[in-house]
Amino acid sequence: MIETLRHFEYGLSPAALLLLVLYHVHLYHKIRSAPMSTSLGLSRHTRLLWVHAIMEGGKDILAIQTLRNWTMAATFLASAAILIGLGIFNLALTADKQGELSLMMGPLASGHPGLWTAKLILLGIDFLFAFFSFTLAVRYFNHTGFMINLPCNSSTEIDVDDVVEILERGGTHYTLGMRAYYMTIPLALWLFGPLWLLAGTVLLVASLYRIDRGV
Repeated sequence: MIETLRHFEYGLSPAALLLLVLYHVHLYHKIRSAPMSTSLGLSRHTRLLWVHAIMEGGKDILAIQTLRNWTMAATFLASAAILIGLGIFNLALTADKQGELSLMMGPLASGHPGLWTAKLILLGIDFLFAFFSFTLAVRYFNHTGFMINLPCNSSTEIDVDDVVEILERGGTHYTLGMRAYYMTIPLALWLFGPLWLLAGTVLLVASLYRIDRGV
């Protein structure tokens, strides 16, 4: 019985991972070949136009308000991620009888304590990655706040393209942080068993497909 459960675990889990990898390879190809057909490409183009409008139109207050809202959101998400991640690590290192609880939560889950702990650690690492991404986003947003208020003339060594590049870095890390949050859905469901992991992955990929489509 235990060997059968492990076969389910070791068979369905890589299938779910492969599904996620294939989707993001497809998304990367779409961003490279037809960026305006994806929401990520549209967002990048919109930020490019926004920076030009702000710096050439002298809309300093609008720029600061927009960056402040983005920074506040990233700060909140980073704080939540580090707290949840540390809580999960504490559970992985101190909880007893994890294997029995895993079997109670999912009939096809492997009751091996080491695998249960590995799942929790992987979930915690995902939250730490989200924390790291959002803190980097805050860093780049702060840099953008200083640079975007500089005048567009030859007296400064910073031009509009430099500001766009810094803002794009912040936007990329913000997107990576959100992706890490999305990944917690299948990873958390994995605690219930490999079938839940596969179901959560299919649900996530279907949702991401709708989110990543352009207008």
